[in-house]
Amino acid sequence: MTAELRARSAREVFDDHLRLAAEHRFAEDLERNAAPDVVVLERRGVFRGHAGVRELARLLEEELPGGRYTYTNRLVEGRVAFLEWTAEADGARVRDGADSFVIEQGWIVAQTIHYTVERRA
Repeated sequence: MTAELRARSAREVFDDHLRLAAEHRFAEDLERNAAPDVVVLERRGVFRGHAGVRELARLLEEELPGGRYTYTNRLVEGRVAFLEWTAEADGARVRDGADSFVIEQGWIVAQTIHYTVERRA
């Protein structure tokens, strides 16, 4: 199965990542789709490896507890993918979510994340 996963196209990895994320299957998504040495650039700094991705997921859940996400734009060209998204949560929302991905040999090897949390009453 591992050889099959590593042979997937960037589009297949991207689609799998988004599907598993929507199904709240974070651990499976991380193992299947994120390289062990993935690098994620986010406004708080550089996060490395699966531990870094777990930390970012924890921070996002704190900011948008139980968030409901909508993917508004998905683009893939070669080994690069781009996602625009919005989110709604109790007391907060995001209207400008944007992630980019570099995908190689069936892995997400690099990602950037940008979003602004707007607090609501």
